[in-house]
Amino acid sequence: MKISFYSNFLTHHQLPFCQEMYKKYGDDFKFVSTEKINDERISLGYKDMDNDYPFVLKAYKNKEEHEKAMKLALDSDVVIMGSTPTDEYAKERLKQDKLTFRYYARIFYKGIFSAFDFKNLRKVYNRHFKFRKNKNLYLLCASSYGPKDFNKLGMYIGKCFKWGYFPETKIYNVKDLMNKKNNKKINIIWVGRFIKEKHPEIAIKLARKLKQNGFNFSIEMIGNGVLLKKIDKQIKKYRLENEVKLVGAVSSEKVRGYMEKANIFICTSDKTERWGVVLNEAMNSGCVTIAYKEIGGVPFLIKNNINGFSYSNFKELYNLTVKVINDKKLREKVSVNAYKTLSEIWTAKNAVKNFEILLNSILNEEENPIKEGPASNAYPV
Repeated sequence: MKISFYSNFLTHHQLPFCQEMYKKYGDDFKFVSTEKINDERISLGYKDMDNDYPFVLKAYKNKEEHEKAMKLALDSDVVIMGSTPTDEYAKERLKQDKLTFRYYARIFYKGIFSAFDFKNLRKVYNRHFKFRKNKNLYLLCASSYGPKDFNKLGMYIGKCFKWGYFPETKIYNVKDLMNKKNNKKINIIWVGRFIKEKHPEIAIKLARKLKQNGFNFSIEMIGNGVLLKKIDKQIKKYRLENEVKLVGAVSSEKVRGYMEKANIFICTSDKTERWGVVLNEAMNSGCVTIAYKEIGGVPFLIKNNINGFSYSNFKELYNLTVKVINDKKLREKVSVNAYKTLSEIWTAKNAVKNFEILLNSILNEEENPIKEGPASNAYPV
């Protein structure tokens, strides 16, 4: 079976999945990179991987490679169509109603204001709505909220599957991992760009209240961005220098080192966070993750009180943090369950295995047998 995956460029978020697909299908699998990685991504620590792997076809390289990519889009048995600057590769395939999976997050990522984002709506119409009656068009959900958004407009009803992102899965000795978290004071970690949508100020608000109520803790904030200086000023203003440390931007490998030692990971992004790959990484590192409920990956990954927690407002974030700090047994249980979820279920290897099962059920017109994790049925949240 010939399977092709189209996206803008290869990143470390997609690499493990592509490597597993290549192991499974060999040269019958291709990742088609439709544009060269930009300087902004490089500045954020991304690498240009397009020359490093035999399964990558660089459609942007020259006319010959572009034509290969166009032909592959039509000739492949299955195509996964992710983020691309142009939809030229999918047009003819969709006209012929060949088996295609759109890999997409959500439409209404800005709530009601998304209705005024005409560029977004035009893209949705051309790539999704126009082909809503296609029998062989399905959705791999890069956000838990995708089914709700698309179903509202009559698209992909009963044809949505849980997906997301599959960064590197690290395998630990669970006992050793838990021992790394035997800190004298509770270690809380925050990771992300210091920008409005990530809301780093919430971490400072949490630190203030924890300190006011006498808790023994530390918060490490990892990342860089336009709000970094503002957050630094807040730390000094509220005399939180002993509680909050600004680590700065570090490599993804070093971030995992911080996560391995952390007890709690807080994710404070708003609903514009389509997925939140740091959730995968933190849970894989055995952190008790407390995340805003409208982040795209949260409903798929987190089961409350079992492998993590989701919150609706600051009061809930604070109360959940206190609950986790005060209950060591709960903290350890949730840590272990988080690690198991990301090392056994939400892995690239399991995604490839489940995707093959899903394909067979579609081709044989049978019910999808996958009940949990990647490629299981996704319904409106």
